[in-house]
Amino acid sequence: MAVNKLELDEAQRAANYEAIKTNVKAEVGGEIASEATRPTAVEQQHIDSVAEGIRQRAVSEVVATQSEIDRGRVLARVSQVIDYIFFVIYGLLGIRLILDLFAANNSAGFVQLITTVTDPLYAPFKGIAPSLTAGGGFTLVLPIVIAIVVYMLLHLAINGFLRIFVHRKTTV
Repeated sequence: MAVNKLELDEAQRAANYEAIKTNVKAEVGGEIASEATRPTAVEQQHIDSVAEGIRQRAVSEVVATQSEIDRGRVLARVSQVIDYIFFVIYGLLGIRLILDLFAANNSAGFVQLITTVTDPLYAPFKGIAPSLTAGGGFTLVLPIVIAIVVYMLLHLAINGFLRIFVHRKTTV
């Protein structure tokens, strides 16, 4: 019976030892895990400085992007005004071309109005090329056609120049 009691005590002691060992392992493992997830003061300072740098870059990028958007809006509005001016020029020169093509009466008020308004636009092109005349008084005034083409090219050049300032330059 003493041997049995001794064996039972030994078994109980071994079980207690294993329970204590398991508890200690769990506590030590928990402490190690919590220490591993918690950065040191130096690491935390480095993390904070990196985060601040990223934050500053993000804010700078947003400010730069907003500036570019604002500039793009202004230039888009300028482009719309330029488009409108050139479309008026095309329209007026086109009306003058049609009036000249059908030999409209030069003493009519509308013809005089169109001629007066378009003369400053047409003057640089007068005499550049001869006008073609067909039977029945129809005249194709080639200088007006040339003026329309030149104004179209000028319009395209101005809009292309404005697009240079609108497009965002990206850096990699």
